[in-house]
Amino acid sequence: MTRRMPAEFESHRGTIMIFPEREGSWPYQAKQAQRVFAGIIKEIAKDEEVHVVVSPRTEDAARALLKGTEGVFFYNIETDDAWARDTAPTFVYEDDTLKGIDWCFNAWGGEYDGLYAKWDRDNALASAICNRLGYETIDMQGFVLEGGSIHTDGAGTLLTTECCLLSPGRNPKMTKQEIEDTLLDKLGGERMIWLPEGIYNDETNGHVDNICAFIAPGEVVLGWTDKKDDPQYELSMKDLEILENAGIKVHKLPIPDVPVCITPADLEGYVFEVGEDVRETGERLAASYVNFYFTNKSVILPQFGGENEESDKRAVSIMKELCPRRRIVPVPARDIIVGGGNIHCITQQIPGRCK
Repeated sequence: MTRRMPAEFESHRGTIMIFPEREGSWPYQAKQAQRVFAGIIKEIAKDEEVHVVVSPRTEDAARALLKGTEGVFFYNIETDDAWARDTAPTFVYEDDTLKGIDWCFNAWGGEYDGLYAKWDRDNALASAICNRLGYETIDMQGFVLEGGSIHTDGAGTLLTTECCLLSPGRNPKMTKQEIEDTLLDKLGGERMIWLPEGIYNDETNGHVDNICAFIAPGEVVLGWTDKKDDPQYELSMKDLEILENAGIKVHKLPIPDVPVCITPADLEGYVFEVGEDVRETGERLAASYVNFYFTNKSVILPQFGGENEESDKRAVSIMKELCPRRRIVPVPARDIIVGGGNIHCITQQIPGRCK
């Protein structure tokens, strides 16, 4: 039996997303976040199916905002939040059969440093989605992993970060080598590149999808800054050294010029549950243009606006040069980053045909 996780830039059958509602993530009853999610769903639906998870509380709003959009399918499944990258299945081919891996999800750290106290519904999502879509599930509930903590080029190379996968809140009884062997086996990789660091102040312990992403086999974009007084500078320098020593072609994709931070107006809109990580005014968010998403024909690219208008344009220009055969679709994404992640974090691809 052979096993392979296709790269995100390969063919998709579709995309999984979850309509947002958690008030500890999305201010003001998630109303603005829902509008932004709907806009992203409409863009993705131009190129492929979109499978949208809703709840009894969000279904009417989702259907209203997406009325008339072809290729959108709704599934009423209760979840704890809207981070489909981390809670939906990771799809792999076993020989020529597509299956979904059901990892254990513990809210990015469980009792050690997880971001909310209850995550049972999120942890049950992957198997529920596989059942609804008709895919066999590979049970990996004994291994804690979020989809945002791994990337693949589809040609044998896997990418992750030490700061995340070696966190005491993930799999503390396993050695680094045991974690690597498990992932290479389940995802069908030949080698794993461990980056030391993620994006500064990333509350996921530094997911790789916020700092570095494959755009082709052996080729990545890396979150970057030339400002030596920015805390991101040293983090990105460490990662660059590892990537270059591994023979990876690196394109620097600068982070926003001005840090994106929580404002007093943002803070007034949250309602935090007991045991949930709370935010504070001035908190720097892990804003990164690397957190984009490939569809079959486009790149959905976050934009942060305001003082970052020039860096937004720069990111669009870089991605147009790197991905000339795709539409670059800039999307205002500040209403996503206030939840902690961005466009890649709220999407999970369903691969298309097996190569």
